[in-house]
Amino acid sequence: MSRADPSLDAWRGLVDLDRLAAWMDARGLERGPIEEAVRPPGGTQNILIRFRRASRWFMLRRPPLSPRFNGSETMRREARVLGALAPSEVPHPRLIAACPQEDVLGAAFYLMEPIEGFNPTVGLPALHAGDPGVRRGMGLALVDGIAALGRVDHVAAGLADFGRAEGFLERQVGRWKKQLASYNEYEGWAGPGEIEGLDEVGAWLEAHRPQSFRPGIIHGDYHLANVLYRFDGPQLAAIVDWELTTIGDPLLDLGWLLATWPEDSGPEAGAVSVKPWDGFPSAAELVDRYADQTERDLSAIHWYGVLACYKLGIILEGTHARAAAGKAEVETGERLHAQTLGLFRRALRWIG
Repeated sequence: MSRADPSLDAWRGLVDLDRLAAWMDARGLERGPIEEAVRPPGGTQNILIRFRRASRWFMLRRPPLSPRFNGSETMRREARVLGALAPSEVPHPRLIAACPQEDVLGAAFYLMEPIEGFNPTVGLPALHAGDPGVRRGMGLALVDGIAALGRVDHVAAGLADFGRAEGFLERQVGRWKKQLASYNEYEGWAGPGEIEGLDEVGAWLEAHRPQSFRPGIIHGDYHLANVLYRFDGPQLAAIVDWELTTIGDPLLDLGWLLATWPEDSGPEAGAVSVKPWDGFPSAAELVDRYADQTERDLSAIHWYGVLACYKLGIILEGTHARAAAGKAEVETGERLHAQTLGLFRRALRWIG
C-alpha cells in the first residue's frame, strides 16, 4: 500500500505505513493510500510526520525509535490532555484519534490536525520580521496562551487524576536535585560542581516557597520554541510539544517563560532565540499581561522564575552529561551546558 509514492521511502524505517493505514481503516479515517509524507521543520526528539490520505491531512506523533523511558506513556498523556482541551480557548493541535497500544507501530501514537503556522525560532515570515508592532503582539499572544490554559478547570475537563497536585511545590527542589544526581551514571561527566549557584539557588527556593496555590494544567516547557504562530498575524496558531504536561501550579508556565526570555544583562539571555527581537515586550510586560487575565496571586512570580531556571538548567545538563559519555553530540552538550550555566547566573541575579 502506498509504495508508488517516493515521498514515503524515508519514513518506512520510522513508521510502518501499511499497519498505520489498516489501523486508520478500522476507525473510518478516510480511505486510500497514504501520500505526501513530510517531516515538519523544527527540532524534536519525537517523530512527527505530516501526510495526506484522500482529501484530508493528518499529523502523526510517536516516540523516537531508540528506547526511551515511558515514551509510550508520554504519548498517552499528550493525547489525553489534547482531547481534554478540545472545548477550551487554548490554541492547540486538535486530536483526531489515539492508539494507546504498542502493537500497531511498536509504540503508542496519535493523529492530530496539522497546524498552519510557523515556529518563530526557525525564522520569521516577512510580515513578522518587518514589523516591531507585530512582534510585540506575538509576545503578548504567548502570554495569552498560558493564561487561557490556566483558566481551564482540570477536574471538569476529566483530568482530576492526571497529576498529583498535593505537595507539588514542596517536591520540586528535591525532585530535580535527584534528577541531577542521576547523571553521575554517565562516565566522563564532570559532575554538578561546575554549576555555580546550584546549592544557593536550591536553598533559596526552599526558604521562599509559596505556601499555597490553585492547581491547574501546566504545559511544563512553555517558551517560544514550543508554539506555532499564524502566518497572517501575531496570534498563536497552537501550543505544541506537551511532553511535560501535568497538573500542578500553572504559574510555573509563566515562570518558565520569564526564565527563557531574553534580557539585557548577558549573552545567556534566554534559552531560545528569535531574530529580529526588537518589538517584543519586556518580561515585566508579560507579567502584567498575565495579571490582566487571571485571579491568581502573582506576588511570588519571582520565585516561579527562579524555579524555572533551576529546573530547566538541570534538564539541559542531562544532555551535557550524556554527551560526555558519548551518548549525545558533544557540540549540543556544550551548547546546552552553557545555557545551564546562564540560567543559574540569571537565578543568582534574581535572588541576589
